[in-house]
Amino acid sequence: MPASPSAADAASTTRAVNLRVREEVRDLIDQAARIQGRSRSDFMIDAARRAAEETLLDQTLVRVDRETYEHFLAVLDHPPAGEGYERLMAAPSPWEA
Repeated sequence: MPASPSAADAASTTRAVNLRVREEVRDLIDQAARIQGRSRSDFMIDAARRAAEETLLDQTLVRVDRETYEHFLAVLDHPPAGEGYERLMAAPSPWEA
């Protein structure tokens, strides 16, 4: 009877993931990967892992006292404004240039 895989073996097992992306998206990914000196696969795996972690962390409940919550609501009710903010929001994204 074959031995069952160890936890280390199971953790290092890889599986294929096939994706279809538009050519311009692939080119953007390739450009970013080259800048970091990484392969497309490594770049995409890392980006997907970070996005997954952020999504899961966004589900975390944060408890604060009443005063902190009221301050948070006040900030949301008065979003940033002014010339600097308007200029920032009007600037093109670096990847669209």
